Amino acid sequence: MRKSLMRITLRQLQVFNEVCDLRSYSRAAQEMSLTQPAVSLQIRQLEEVIGQPLFEYVNKRLYLTDAAQALQRASRDIFGRLESFDMQLSDMQGSLQGQLKLAVESSAKYFAPHLFAAFRREHPEVSLSLTVANRAQVIRRLSDNRDDLIIMSMVPQDMGLDFLPFLNNPIVAVAPPDHPLCQQPSLRLRDLEPYPLLIREQGSGTRQACEEFFKEKHLHCAQTLEVASSEAQKEGVNAGLGIALMTRHALPLELQSGRLVELPIEELPLYRSWCIVKAKAKRQSPVAMAFVDFIRTQRQQISTLAERFASPAWPAPATRQHPDSH
Repeated sequence: MRKSLMRITLRQLQVFNEVCDLRSYSRAAQEMSLTQPAVSLQIRQLEEVIGQPLFEYVNKRLYLTDAAQALQRASRDIFGRLESFDMQLSDMQGSLQGQLKLAVESSAKYFAPHLFAAFRREHPEVSLSLTVANRAQVIRRLSDNRDDLIIMSMVPQDMGLDFLPFLNNPIVAVAPPDHPLCQQPSLRLRDLEPYPLLIREQGSGTRQACEEFFKEKHLHCAQTLEVASSEAQKEGVNAGLGIALMTRHALPLELQSGRLVELPIEELPLYRSWCIVKAKAKRQSPVAMAFVDFIRTQRQQISTLAERFASPAWPAPATRQHPDSH
């Protein structure tokens, strides 16, 4: 190893990571309660040690150089190991402490806090950093090693991942209560074709699952309207813009209050599995290992918790049996 690299300080790496995350010297300075010249000095000192520029401006936007991307990966590994060491020290003292960095697909954001709350009742000194993103963004975070664990559906098969399916993700069709289809006691999927369909943005896991399902069933809706969040989907349906296919976990209040109605479509719900995911090569912190162990051993508690978010309008098919890990 180059001796010059031994001059890098943890403080310099903290400042560097903040600039990487915010893509701005001034915003990094504000976030860290520093002056902008102080941030610039730390970055300049890092560049002198490394011998290469870390950032470049193109059309007034800040971009990471190849050296910066490599340093970012190394610094995340360094801080991750230090955090894991801190947790191990806490474990030696008889209590689990530290922070769980958890990223979840946006459709999982409704039950994920309740899942962590159940875990925290057993480990009250653990804190949470929760990031909500769509499927494409979550996959990028996996590639960048940003989080301890991921909760997502439809796990990529080509990324060298360990995953544990732990909960059914039922996708259903919903409409406003005055929609003509709400008057029908039973429907087929093809009955949706004449009506506008509100779909999620490109990169959404729910959208990908539905598109694959529609292709399999040869379904072609008359019109689609793209919206960027589950909230926008719900409001669009409530406003009468169309029907939507959504995870039931996002709809407890709307279905219970009658603002939206789950349509009795014979081919639905479409079931996918929520999975806890990490890269195979990733070192797990004690907190992350405890969270995975909680999910593996507390299936009944998790299923009971999820029932509050997925009460079906009529009997649902039995939960599929999943292997414990892949």
